[in-house]
Amino acid sequence: MTETFTATKAELMHRAQDLMRTHMADTSSWTTRQKIALTCRALYDGGHDSGLAGQITARAEQPGTYYTQQLGLGFDEITEENLLLVDEDLQVLEGSGMANPANRFHSWIYRARPDVQCIVHTHPFHVAALSMLEVPLVVSQMDIAPLYDDCAFLPDWPGVPVGNEEGEIISAAIGDKKAILLAHHGHVVAGASVEEACSLAVLIERAAKLQLTAMAAGTIAELPERLAREAHDWTLTPRRSQANFAYYARRALARHPDAINN
Repeated sequence: MTETFTATKAELMHRAQDLMRTHMADTSSWTTRQKIALTCRALYDGGHDSGLAGQITARAEQPGTYYTQQLGLGFDEITEENLLLVDEDLQVLEGSGMANPANRFHSWIYRARPDVQCIVHTHPFHVAALSMLEVPLVVSQMDIAPLYDDCAFLPDWPGVPVGNEEGEIISAAIGDKKAILLAHHGHVVAGASVEEACSLAVLIERAAKLQLTAMAAGTIAELPERLAREAHDWTLTPRRSQANFAYYARRALARHPDAINN
């Protein structure tokens, strides 16, 4: 005897969310350092590397401190052991070497957004190409719904983001959004967790690729707002972000077993 064929969509969604909390992957066994290292490797495999450009940071245990990679290492070289612990002034508290000076705008975002636990800033190919057109990201496909109305746009390039001016500009432009497309530059994702930031970083590159392909073929049609918001809320949940991250991490570990100490 079936029990769900007379249920409403809202009831079915609620039922599924309950099941996800029970059955989908739990990433709590990994430390923050390990999650950052796995994110670096996963994004490297996803085409987010651009030489030494880009930074991935996550809040550390002490207020006003965060983990990041040392300048001079590519995403494919990051391990949990060679990450740095820095303060808001980018002074190294643990580890050797120096942080990327461009991490300064991360400090500004963390100060403005207590909800943000992890920031991903990279220059993946399609995001960078889209940024050259000075147009916002258009979310018009179900897979990228987590970014619907959650990706801001900075149309004016402020230059190399190593000053406080750029920190003020970028932190103000992203507002309360999860992401921002930076014209002539790349993107920033501000996640509520490392898992969420990694998942959205993967998605924003796919979104840019889809947009460029669709723009070459014709005019992009908008999603119905009500359904797009429903899809956004359905797909952007902590448990789904954890499941996405666990998948990306498994793939990364298969290719890069040196990323973490098992």
